[in-house]
Amino acid sequence: MKRLLIVVTALILLASCSSVKKTETAINEGDYDQAINIAVENLVDGKNSKRNQEYIPLLERAFKKATEQDQMQLKRWQLDPNPAVLESIYETYLRMDRRQNRIRPLLPLKSLKNNRVAQFEFQDYHSEILASRTTLSDYLLDNSKKALAVANIMESRDVYNDLRYLDKINPNFRDTRVLMQQALEQGTHYILVGLQNQSQTVLPERLEEELLNFSTYGINDQWTQYHNNKINTLDYDYDLDIIIDRIVISPEQVLQKELVKEKQIKDGFIYEYDDNGNVKKDSLGNDIKKDKFITIKANVIQNTQLKESNVNAIVQLKDKRTFQITDRFPVSSSFVFTYIYGSVYGDRRALEANYLETLNPQSVNFPPDEQMVYDTGEDLKLKIKQILNRLHYN
Repeated sequence: MKRLLIVVTALILLASCSSVKKTETAINEGDYDQAINIAVENLVDGKNSKRNQEYIPLLERAFKKATEQDQMQLKRWQLDPNPAVLESIYETYLRMDRRQNRIRPLLPLKSLKNNRVAQFEFQDYHSEILASRTTLSDYLLDNSKKALAVANIMESRDVYNDLRYLDKINPNFRDTRVLMQQALEQGTHYILVGLQNQSQTVLPERLEEELLNFSTYGINDQWTQYHNNKINTLDYDYDLDIIIDRIVISPEQVLQKELVKEKQIKDGFIYEYDDNGNVKKDSLGNDIKKDKFITIKANVIQNTQLKESNVNAIVQLKDKRTFQITDRFPVSSSFVFTYIYGSVYGDRRALEANYLETLNPQSVNFPPDEQMVYDTGEDLKLKIKQILNRLHYN
């Protein structure tokens, strides 16, 4: 037990030394916030613990250097007339405030070795945060208004991301959310979906509804919207047509074959005899017996009902601005109805149990053509979804 305690203590000390070295390395490399994070995490576990004392001067040093670095950078940015630095100014003030708030709950931090309390020069950044946020918010909003007036689809998405950031740091600032909706609409591709049945077969009404119901495809996203009902006030970017050009349904068939199954099974026992015709005995004087096997046989008349349907289609995308077909994909789906039934003649024990379970006693009605086409459409819909996921809208 003592040996285990020594080993555990050694491992703890080793881990502590390793963590201290990481903190020192982070400071030497200028990664002050990483050093602060390591020190704070260890001091939270026990700031008065002897093994954590080394983190106190390291935290003090890292905080001082981080603050000096940020204040120096802030002075440069505040002299820069480029509005692109406004976000950096705001985020830096926030970072400085959060850094203080991470350390503040640990105070006071006392070094037991030299009986000294660590010193941290905290400042109130509240006014600077509010002022820089307002300046940044004004700039982002005004810039977004100007950009949206001339933005194309992809540029509108960039504007939307700027406005979303603005709404995050300054919720509901002036007309931010109105502009966000405008940017969302300008950055969205609107696609009008249509279905053309060019085959000589009537398409089931419910299949047509499901093929056009793109909400069930799960492919609508923030920047792509599919509509199967046209909105007259909306300018659509693309026409997406699902063209059914061929539907084939095979005749109903019943295929018959005869199967012969044989199996050896145990059927009692027989005595073993010696050369003189006497029953053999074991060492205890008991009669020696051995298993008796017989071969059993069963004939199966197996019938397979078979019917197949195939649907060939084309997924076609046309750019409504250029009136050009930009993508065209052929797609084919099939559905096979099978049903097995039959009769057994002979000893049923010759057949496997799972085979008997699947062998139905009598036939069933074949599904009507309409149902066959509908069932084929389930697979067709899945393949259309795979195609749509590969489409790229420009």
